[in-house]
Amino acid sequence: MVQLYNLHPFGSQRVVPCKQEPAHFCCGQDVLFVASTAASCRVEVFAVREQGRCEALGSFATLGPVLRMAHSSAGHPSTHPLQLELDEFIICQKPVELLGEESKQCEIPVTLESTEVPTEDTKHFQVQYLLFRRFAPDQSPFGLCEETKLHSIQLLPVYQTGMWICMNTQWTRKLLSLFCFFSLPHVGYLYSIGKLVELISTYQYSEKSEQAVLTPQFLHVITSQNLQCFTVRCSAAAARGEDPYIDTTVKACPPVTLDVCTLRMQLFIGPRAICHFKNHIILLTKADTEDITERRRPTRRMLSRKADSIKSKTNSESEPGWNLYIINTVSTIQLYREMVDYSRTYENVKTESCIHLLSEAHLLVRAAIMDPHFLKSDEKEDLLKAFRESCAFLGDCYSRFDTKDYHLALPYYRMSGLSMTEVLKRLVSEGDEIQTYERGFIFYLTHSLNEDSNEELSKESGNKVLQIFYHADPVQLPHILCSPSMRNICPLTAMKYLQKVEKMMPSVVLTLTKAFWALKMGDLTMYEHEMDSYKETTLACGFIGQPRLLQQRKEGIVMPTEFAVHLKEMQPGLLVAATVALHENSKIELEEADIFFKMLCNSSENTIPQLLMDFWEALLVVSSKEDILQELLLRVTSQYVWRISRKQFPETKPLKTTEDLINSCSHFGLIVPWVSSIMSVGCSYDKDYHEDISRLQSLLCGQSINIASALPVLEPLTEADNVGLTVRVLCNTRLGKYEEAIDQLLRRCPDALVFYAQHELKGDNQALWWNNLLPELCKRTRLTGNDCPVLTSSLKETLSIVAMELELRDFLSLLPEDGTAAFFLPHLLHCSQRKLLT
Repeated sequence: MVQLYNLHPFGSQRVVPCKQEPAHFCCGQDVLFVASTAASCRVEVFAVREQGRCEALGSFATLGPVLRMAHSSAGHPSTHPLQLELDEFIICQKPVELLGEESKQCEIPVTLESTEVPTEDTKHFQVQYLLFRRFAPDQSPFGLCEETKLHSIQLLPVYQTGMWICMNTQWTRKLLSLFCFFSLPHVGYLYSIGKLVELISTYQYSEKSEQAVLTPQFLHVITSQNLQCFTVRCSAAAARGEDPYIDTTVKACPPVTLDVCTLRMQLFIGPRAICHFKNHIILLTKADTEDITERRRPTRRMLSRKADSIKSKTNSESEPGWNLYIINTVSTIQLYREMVDYSRTYENVKTESCIHLLSEAHLLVRAAIMDPHFLKSDEKEDLLKAFRESCAFLGDCYSRFDTKDYHLALPYYRMSGLSMTEVLKRLVSEGDEIQTYERGFIFYLTHSLNEDSNEELSKESGNKVLQIFYHADPVQLPHILCSPSMRNICPLTAMKYLQKVEKMMPSVVLTLTKAFWALKMGDLTMYEHEMDSYKETTLACGFIGQPRLLQQRKEGIVMPTEFAVHLKEMQPGLLVAATVALHENSKIELEEADIFFKMLCNSSENTIPQLLMDFWEALLVVSSKEDILQELLLRVTSQYVWRISRKQFPETKPLKTTEDLINSCSHFGLIVPWVSSIMSVGCSYDKDYHEDISRLQSLLCGQSINIASALPVLEPLTEADNVGLTVRVLCNTRLGKYEEAIDQLLRRCPDALVFYAQHELKGDNQALWWNNLLPELCKRTRLTGNDCPVLTSSLKETLSIVAMELELRDFLSLLPEDGTAAFFLPHLLHCSQRKLLT
């Protein structure tokens, strides 16, 4: 349904000084080309100046009558016409609409025919089917074939604002959206062509149309008597393609499905043809003979025999009755102002009409801002100001009116740039009288206050907010009072409202909020009374409901010992799980959790309490944020190293064992056998001390931690004991430094060498068995003789494995020439027998 608003998009109107009757015309690069009627074979050229003034530049002759004219830039694809191969025509086919890839089913073959010298670019031109629509006369409500004849079709590109890309050494605009418009005499259709092809608007004309032309801001249609102007939804569709944050709590845009409006019907005698150029409408009118006769007919009082004799001699052909007009559309800002003023007449009567008009004004400005030349426009600042203003007006509408889309108050106010204080001044009356507030305003205030905004409301504004929520949504009051924006509120006033709400709807969050404000007032007696109202587990749930209560250190409050006792007496697992949930839902930051747990455990600035370590380890299990994961992995690694190097035991038992972490967290890997082999040699460790060691080794056995980043953290663990050796060998292995790892084990713990090789020297690294390990073992065994049975044992194991893997000739070449034959002979025989068997 088309809604009619009497707005005035048409401005000044000038006549193009053509010498002969125009037949066709087109515009391009500030030049108007006018082809005369068939008999003259001439084209007149005019320069289009400001306000539609036309200056004649000259004319040129054509070889024959001009049938059609079009202006295009150099190299435009229009130089490659599409050739349709129609083998037959069936009259009574059913109406069909095919979109996107489905349109290939129309079975109309299309081939590209180049009309210029082929270049590298033309080889890549392809035909893509976008849309097929067929109308059938027998299905038409108008009945006659003539009434369903297509008379206008147009592709309208919309480019990304200020975005230019280089193609073949030429800078061109980046295409954002493409629209296809076509029109029949009584109805027009506008399609959006992008990833999907969809119909976004249908235009029903009040009378039969002759021609239509689409622009990014308007649709102009001519009928037998007037020029009509309709609104379009191109900017609404393009905005959604340009900005992924449209239709969120951050940004908004009127819907594509918004009803189109007729802005104006301008009367003309005999409109015949129309085209659009920048902010000009070029319109050809030609009156019929009866129109001219009627226009020239004298009044009854002037009729006489003499007049009749003169009239009978008049040749109607000497008065052709044609004109070519250039009509300027008014500036966007002027029409925007008119729309805003007109919308005020509906403010208290028709809510939806008011929103509709303001949405039209918003889309008008948005379309102007999306123009590629916007950044160089003289109206740039005025348009940006109008855009913010229109957002504020729409925010007011969705805040004041009871509409189903009340939530749009939030994104529109955000786009307006208004602060909460400014919005409150727009919507809240002075004085203490009680107002009625709609859902949109409460929705905006609730979201704005729940964000960590830097805006602090004044004491007066804060009191007004408390009054608003007490009457409109009292259950939100405890949460509102925890907002950073409410820092300046009087504690006595806050407590007064909380006590009022508690009588109606008590809750654990409300009790905790009262305790919070009691601390602000310095009333420890009231604080203790509130904290004793619930069990410890219930209080934990309260902190989940309002995480800002955990941020009291940020508010400059020194938490008393009693508060710490209340929290610490909760089940540690529940408290850790609650804090993890808060962090994962972006309710508390990592640093804030650190402060909370340190404060809770009364630990010094440099000491990390076990409860905080439990939180970090629990967060590793559930978090999927890569930057957070690496930060956490380095934190826990650093603490494991600090405790191991200083032999510092945890003050409380960890919530999870190493085995629990390995089973529940992919960042902790299974401890490889050769690590256990190293640890079994030498001194034993305390059970609690061993827990941190195994956690560290498990992390290094996993694949998540960045070893290169962790090396400085691991530096305090020297090679003085087995723990340091496992750390060094694990790091070298993860970094691919196998030769260094083998050398460290040969020097420090040959018992684990074979275990290491069996686990690590696989695949591409298997050649290290015979190229590095075997020669080194032979050399060291020869030097020590029988003094090191471990080396001898490792050498035998290595020979057994190498004999299984290598050919006899290759195996022989690896054995030392000065070796004892009896030592190597069994392995040679084994290798030879294996060869014979295979």
